[in-house]
Amino acid sequence: MNTPSSMPLSYRDAGVDIERGNRLARRIGGIAEATRRPEVLAGVGGFGALFELARDRYREPVLVSGTDGVGTKLRIAIERGVHDTIGIDLVAMCVNDVLSLGAEPLFFLDYLASARLDETQAAAVVGGIARGCKLAGAALIGGESAEMPGMYAAGGYDLAGFCVGVVEKSAIIDGRDVRPGDALLGLASSGPHSNGYSLIRKVLETCGTALDEPLDGTEIGELLLAPTRIYVRAVRRLLARTPVHAIAHITGGGIPENLPRVLPPGTRAEVEVAAWPRPPLFDWLQTKGRIAADEMLRTFNCGIGMVVCVPAAECERATEVLRAAGETVWPIGRVTASAEAESRVRLR
Repeated sequence: MNTPSSMPLSYRDAGVDIERGNRLARRIGGIAEATRRPEVLAGVGGFGALFELARDRYREPVLVSGTDGVGTKLRIAIERGVHDTIGIDLVAMCVNDVLSLGAEPLFFLDYLASARLDETQAAAVVGGIARGCKLAGAALIGGESAEMPGMYAAGGYDLAGFCVGVVEKSAIIDGRDVRPGDALLGLASSGPHSNGYSLIRKVLETCGTALDEPLDGTEIGELLLAPTRIYVRAVRRLLARTPVHAIAHITGGGIPENLPRVLPPGTRAEVEVAAWPRPPLFDWLQTKGRIAADEMLRTFNCGIGMVVCVPAAECERATEVLRAAGETVWPIGRVTASAEAESRVRLR
């Protein structure tokens, strides 16, 4: 008679089903194909993905890379059972960073880990990643789906991504051209994007608010899961038409922490907080959580997902280009000279 200790064990007994992973890989192959670019030589399925850089397009190409996740926004997605948009967030967080240096996103890879691979759930997540890649013009060329029993709760998963872009060396946007008098244009966010969700979840817990409670006719959970806006197409159109001195992706830390990252010493950003209408969700969070005004601005984007710095003479033209590309844009301030050693932001 066989006892439990004498019976043969398999990987499936340990909680990992190789065939389930293979089925998902086959489904992902079709999803990824929709994002293919001409430079892709070999994508999903091999030990590595191949991407040929178009040598005739660049004299001095510089690769720009970025990696990120979506933080605890995942908890909201899991609680709501909505998995088809969180992948857009993942792509957005990476490609918007790469874009901030003037680069064109080329390709994207993802990492999805769970205790037990749910094919339907995973396919929905990867489908969102593919939609995000199409919005950014990037190819989804590979990734990893890992089953890790004992590491995650049932139904839970974690998500990370990696993006590579390219920019001509002479066209890198790193803030060195910023000058006093430059104009600051704020591009509207679609919500909190993928930052501040630990505080958001604390507010929900503290005030006992359910995700299906309405705010101005829309459920709180739906507002919180609005995908992070991808600014690639609009900003790249702007780069082709007007001089741009700096681009700041407004993520964790808000405007006060992110805008100084692209300002050279001897300059300061003067930002008019009243220059744009703050979405009601942020007012709701501040009221329900009794969050101080400066804490709001240092935690959330508060309605501005990206700031573009342009010469003052180009402000009107840049605004027209961005609006024609579908962005909501406000002039939110200007750059001034500063005697301080470090670049700062003054919110007024």
